[in-house]
Amino acid sequence: MEIDMRWALFSTTRSADMEQHSLISDLAVKKGIKKGRILFAGNKNLKIYGTLKCASGKRMKRENRVFFGSEEEALSMGYRPCGHCMKTTYQKWKNGFVQ
Repeated sequence: MEIDMRWALFSTTRSADMEQHSLISDLAVKKGIKKGRILFAGNKNLKIYGTLKCASGKRMKRENRVFFGSEEEALSMGYRPCGHCMKTTYQKWKNGFVQ
């Protein structure tokens, strides 16, 4: 039941707090995606975020995966865009246009 309580907190706040995949259930992740609360995923070790359909992101270990509700949230937490699934955003970031 703790997982459901954590998801309830995550789903109502939608603040600048990322959610670790290893701490929420697969059902909670699916609900978050369906309701538009989870839009991006990132690797907490590499500090890279990307789309949910990214092939690179799908290969990462569950314990390294985190979720974000927006790009702004990921950027504010020090993550950079993925060079595979977000090429344009990555190039802007790389060239210094994205802080």
